[in-house]
This record gives sequence, structure tokens and C-alpha cells, in this order.
Amino acid sequence: MTASAATAPGGPAGAALSVLPGVLRQALGWADAHRPGFVLPPDVLEPHTQVNATLKPLGELAQLCTTIRRSTAPDTPEHGVAGDLITFAWEQVHAGDLLLELLRGEPFAAYPYEIYAAFAGYGLRNEGFERLAGTLSTTRGWAHTEQHANRELGLVNSELRVGNAPHTDPDAVLARTWLGGLSEPWMFEGPSGYALTHTVFHITDWCCFPERMPAGIDTYLRTWLPPWVDGCLESRQWDLTGELLAVAAALPGPPPTDLLDAAWPALATAQAPSGAVPETGHPLTEAVTSQAAAPPGDAGQEPDPYPFLACYHSTLVTAFAAALSLKRLTAHRTDATAADTGAAV
Repeated sequence: MTASAATAPGGPAGAALSVLPGVLRQALGWADAHRPGFVLPPDVLEPHTQVNATLKPLGELAQLCTTIRRSTAPDTPEHGVAGDLITFAWEQVHAGDLLLELLRGEPFAAYPYEIYAAFAGYGLRNEGFERLAGTLSTTRGWAHTEQHANRELGLVNSELRVGNAPHTDPDAVLARTWLGGLSEPWMFEGPSGYALTHTVFHITDWCCFPERMPAGIDTYLRTWLPPWVDGCLESRQWDLTGELLAVAAALPGPPPTDLLDAAWPALATAQAPSGAVPETGHPLTEAVTSQAAAPPGDAGQEPDPYPFLACYHSTLVTAFAAALSLKRLTAHRTDATAADTGAAV
């Protein structure tokens, strides 16, 4: 069966719930087993250090695990693992002190603030960071930093998480985004796809508050997510598929069960036995023989079929989307059963 056929409307009822627990467990287990790949280097504060290969993965680990923790029951192993990974990430930034040093060195940069906000949303705080951030957020330079609209929404959400007043009107920023403008659906492609998923993440606080999504955007997404997901699966865009499925699970009201039942089994086929999910391309089911594919410091473990930086984001996104989908579908099934029972009585 092709990916396109697998996502035809009306997948088998319950198909998503049959694969989601395993997909979530394996993806989160991969992240837990590959902590060395998230460890920050000793020279992380030096100008030559690549942020996208160091702080970005760690910040995403903290952010996505925060939502996974919120979306899983306290008595589940995944809930505990997500909490442990957030604690690990907090230790890596020295309880926020490292982010404070970054903010002092780059007061014009938004990324230290956004990484800190991931921890603040979990209740982990650093007084020194918040004191400096509070001052910087009142400057003219902060208010007039030029960014793409969806990135500016991310900063607004970070400000709200930290407890500072937004530097601009979020509704006006939302109206300038590709999604907020309800762009022609046939204009969807990779960059616009990632822009729209992150717009949703920011306005719903990483999918934890679906009720914050405007009704017009909800209707638009319910209409066009199925063909977009179908196209991404057909072209093996696994990372973007995962982000779109997280968006689907963040819609207010009943979850789009047909879409989730059709798409999740197809995405599950891209997951390697180790739990890793590639960003794009043909999935590999067997580990490569070269130890170069294993993350740094991971000697002694069976190597993965993908280099760490080529799969960490898509694997985390898969775990994030799986936790959200599992929560929404389980709650929907419980509500439907209760309604049926009530009707029978």
C-alpha cells in the first residue's frame, strides 16, 4: 500500500489507537537512550559554537517533553520519562544560569528567551534571567526586532510563559501569518507548512490550549489538513507529517478521527526499531554498521540507521504528536462510550 492510499479518507476505526502507544513509547525511549546527543559542549558559549547543533536540540527536547508530560497520565512510564528528560535539560543549562549568560552576551537575540520559556512553562525558574529579561523586553530594540510573523508569535508566547507583557498585539501578528491569512490551500509547500504548524503551536501554547485557536482557522485546518498530510506522506516528509498531526490533535472540539486513523499507521511505518524517525526519505529498518551514525558518547549501543542530527527532531516531533493524539482520541472514545451508555439508559 502506498502512503497516499494509506491516508484515504475513512481509515479503519481505532487504527490510530492501535499504533500510538507503541510509537510514543519507542520515540520517547529513543530520546532517553540518546541523551549524550543532547549534551551541551564545554564551549557552548563561544561565538563559533553552532546553535542549531547544540542549544536548539536541547531546547526542543525541553519544549516537546513539556507537552508530552502534560498529555500523559501520571501513572504511565512516558510521563516519568518526559519529566526526567526535562530535568536533564535543565541541568544542562545549569538551572538557567547558562541561558542568563547567553542573554547577557546577546541581548538582541530571542532564542535564549524562547529556550528559557520552555522551562518556565514547566515551572522551572531562574531569578537572574527573569530580571534581565524583564528589562530587555521593555526596550525599543526588543519591540522593533524584525522577524517573520510566526517567529514573532513564538516570542509573544514565550513572553506570556515567562510572565512579561507581550511586546506587541498577538492578534495583529497572527493576521500577518500564512495561516492567519487563510492562504490558498494549493499554495501549501514545505516552508509554508512549517510556518503554519508553528503558528498553531504558538497560539495554543504548544497544543495545550486548543480553545485559543480562532474558529475560522479551525474550520480551515479541518478542511485542508487531510490532503496536506496525504501529500507529505506520499513524498515521505515524515517530520512535517508529524507536525501536521500535532496540529490535527490540537484542534478544538472533536478530534479529526478519520485523518488520525488513516495517517498514524502510515507514519508508524517510518519508525525504525530503535524508535528513530527520519526527517525525510525512504525509512530504514535495519541499523547501519558504521558507528559514525551513533550519537556522541553512545558507545556500546547498537548504532542507529540515522545520524543524530538527521533524526532527533522528527523523532521528538513524532513523540509529541503521538502523545497529543493519544490523549485526544482516548478522551473522545471515553466520551462517546459514556454518551452511548447514557442513550441506552
